[in-house]
Amino acid sequence: MIGFLSADFAIDLGTANTLIYSSGEKDIVLNEPSIVAFNRLSKNIIAVGRKAKEMLGRTPRDIQIIRPMQDGAIADFEITESMLRILIKNVTPSFRYVRKVLVCVPQGITEVEKRAVRDSCEHAGSKEVYLISEPMAGAIGAGLDVFEPKGNLIVDIGGGTTEIAVISLGGIVVSESIKIAGDEMTESIKNYFKKEHNLVIGDTTAEKIKIEIGSAYPSEEETEFEVTGRNLVNGLPKSIISTSEEVRKALEPTLKEIVDAILRLLEKTPPELAADIYNTGIVLNGGGALLRGIDKLVSEHTSLPVHISEDPLKSVVLGAGKVLEDISHYSTVLIRGVRY
Repeated sequence: MIGFLSADFAIDLGTANTLIYSSGEKDIVLNEPSIVAFNRLSKNIIAVGRKAKEMLGRTPRDIQIIRPMQDGAIADFEITESMLRILIKNVTPSFRYVRKVLVCVPQGITEVEKRAVRDSCEHAGSKEVYLISEPMAGAIGAGLDVFEPKGNLIVDIGGGTTEIAVISLGGIVVSESIKIAGDEMTESIKNYFKKEHNLVIGDTTAEKIKIEIGSAYPSEEETEFEVTGRNLVNGLPKSIISTSEEVRKALEPTLKEIVDAILRLLEKTPPELAADIYNTGIVLNGGGALLRGIDKLVSEHTSLPVHISEDPLKSVVLGAGKVLEDISHYSTVLIRGVRY
């Protein structure tokens, strides 16, 4: 727990994970899955974060596990508010000690979704709420100078959305947001094994497969993984050996949609900024950037150099942390009309 009475927090309230940066510690103080387990009848929260994730697929009927964030937006207002309160309490005595909160949100967020984010933080006890788009925070966290009169193309592949934006002179010139990202990759793997092997697997197993042997581009050494699930035909447990080549085939449709979205954005990019991007290339952020060979796949389809940021999972919250430390300097990059 942080040993001071007040703090400012930058929060990456993601579909898959919630990360919190503290101005007092000048570092990330929390990184937990955005998952909540609660009692269906009493609505009392049983577990949040990693503890709730460990319960996935293993709970009795009276316990429900949900992700209150869906596609980068708040799907369950009350659960999100409760989750924030609990996570904040893990790093500081109470939300009443928090002066300012800067929340990272998708670029395509609606006014209703902005209000939901604001109200969740406000009801949880925050005094001032600011919003910043994920691509902008990610670009700052990746070390790009967003105020330069030069085009920078950032691609943030998160859990629920892929955010793509061209940034220049402290603003987003053109952007594309699609609800295809890490969760869709996991779902694609589940569907593939169900269709091709009559094998039903859970989210946890599919995610493990994605991490262990998932790839976007062929490599010299293909790997294998033992996949265990339930036989769709007879309902009995079943185990098979799968290969990275097979998982790559399962991921192809999802990856194609992400690449197509990048190509659509490049078509909308003004010529001068396109020339800049030709030289500087594309920067990949988010958990999806860790998929093996995704930089090669994007480079092959765009004919542009592709760079993975130094810490793609944390770039967004680290960028938001920089903004939080000097909010007057970065005031122009904030989403307008959302300081309360």
